[in-house]
Amino acid sequence: MSKPYVMGVDIGGTNTVFGIVDARGHVVASDSIKTLKHTDFDSYIEELHAEMERLIKANDAEDQIQGIGIGAPNANYYTGEIQNPPNLPWGDVIPLAEKMSKAFGGIPVAITNDANAAALGEMTYGAARGLRDFIMITLGTGVGSGIVINGQLVYGHDGFAGELGHIVVKRNNGRMCGCGRTGCLEAYCSATGVARTAREFIELRSEPSKLRDIPVEEITSKHVYDAAVAGDKMAKEIFEYTAKILGDALADMVAFSSPQAIILFGGLAKSGDLLLKPLREEFEKALMPIFKGKCKILVSELKEADAAVLGASALGWEAKYRYEG
Repeated sequence: MSKPYVMGVDIGGTNTVFGIVDARGHVVASDSIKTLKHTDFDSYIEELHAEMERLIKANDAEDQIQGIGIGAPNANYYTGEIQNPPNLPWGDVIPLAEKMSKAFGGIPVAITNDANAAALGEMTYGAARGLRDFIMITLGTGVGSGIVINGQLVYGHDGFAGELGHIVVKRNNGRMCGCGRTGCLEAYCSATGVARTAREFIELRSEPSKLRDIPVEEITSKHVYDAAVAGDKMAKEIFEYTAKILGDALADMVAFSSPQAIILFGGLAKSGDLLLKPLREEFEKALMPIFKGKCKILVSELKEADAAVLGASALGWEAKYRYEG
C-alpha cells in the first residue's frame, strides 16, 4: 500500500521553498526556486510545477500526493488568491490556488498567509500539539500572527484576520510602519524594529557601545544580538526595551482570546534569555489579574529549515479533507 503525502510550499519574496511531507510531519525531500526570477505569474507556475514534479518523481511519490498547501504573503484562505502582495510583481489579484490545482490535474490546493501556515504547522507537528487555543507570533523581518480559537484558525469574514503585528503600541510619535500606519508593533518588535531601536539609542545616548563600531545604517538585529552576548550594556537594554513593548502587547492579546499559550517563531525568538527573560517578566506584570499564570510563552519546536514547508503542508492535509468532505 502506497504512503500518502502532501506538498508544502512557502512563497517568499526571494525564494519559493517546497517539499514532500508524510503524515507524521517528516519532510521526505525539499527544494527551492527563485521567486523573482519570473516577472510573469504563468511562467512562475510553470517552473514551480516542473520542479515539484521532478521532486515527486525522484522520490517515487507519483499518484501519492493528496493535497497541496501554500503559505504566501497576503494569501486569502477563502478566495484562494494572493491579494495586493507587497513584494511580488504579478499584479494585485493572483489566482494561486486555481492555477496550482489546474497544473497538478485537479489536486486540492489551499493557501493562507505565512503566519497562519506557521500556526497550523505548530498545531500539527510542534509546540501547540494538543492545544486548542493559542496565538502564534512570528518575529522575523516583520511581525506576523496566527490566532487559533477552539482548534480553528481565525480568518475573519474576509480571510485577513490576525494582523496583530499592526496593532498600535505607540499612539504618540510612533514609528512609520511599512503598512502605512504609525506606531505598529512590527515597527518595534521585528528584526527590523530592533535595528531601528539600536540606531535611535546610538543617536540619543552617549555611553560607549560595540554597536558604535558599525556604520549606523548597516546595523542589523544580529549585530545587536552579538553585542549583547558579548556583554554590551546598550545592546542588552535594546532587548529589554523590545521585550517590554512586546510583553505589554502580548498581555493585551491575552485579554482578547485567553489562549493557553503564545508561541514565538523566527529569528528574534532564538535570542534566548536576552529576550525571553525580560519578556516573560513584563508579560506577567502586564496581565489582568484573572489571566495571571494561565498563559505560557513558548518557543516554536519546528526546525527553522523545515518550518515553512511543514506549516504549509498542514494546510495540504486540510485541503485534502475539505475536498473529500
